[in-house]
Amino acid sequence: MIIDTAGGLRLGLDLCIPHQCQCGSSVDARGFHSFVCRRAPGRSARHDALNDLVARCFAAARTPVTKKPTGLFRTDGKRPDGLTLVPWQSGKSLCWDVTVICPLAESYVTGSAREAGAAAELAVSRKEEKYASIGSEYLFAPIAVETSGPMNTANHYDGT
Repeated sequence: MIIDTAGGLRLGLDLCIPHQCQCGSSVDARGFHSFVCRRAPGRSARHDALNDLVARCFAAARTPVTKKPTGLFRTDGKRPDGLTLVPWQSGKSLCWDVTVICPLAESYVTGSAREAGAAAELAVSRKEEKYASIGSEYLFAPIAVETSGPMNTANHYDGT
């Protein structure tokens, strides 16, 4: 029987061979550390896969987009993950930034214990703060997905 990572985490199964992480921490057989470590190799792969999925959805809707657009700088110089090249709503293009978060990480576990999807909602709030300086000529849509399944529920770019 094959069980995916999310299922294995929920069942408390061993997911990997114990080893030393690039950051120097020990990784046990459950592999939880790889979901919270900033240096874990799978971290950027999960992010890139989600961003590619979002871009493909726009392409399926025949909406041209660009990934990592230039000219939409935050105060720290980082860019959002994508931008529609045509107006999305009210004459404004939509930019987005995706994040994949682990609800078992220390910063999310308390909220996640209370409600499914709480980590995704908190991550969205953090993204909105980070991108508050993007010009008013753009709409911003944060997209947060938890490693165990839930994603944020609201369309924050239009205030709902």
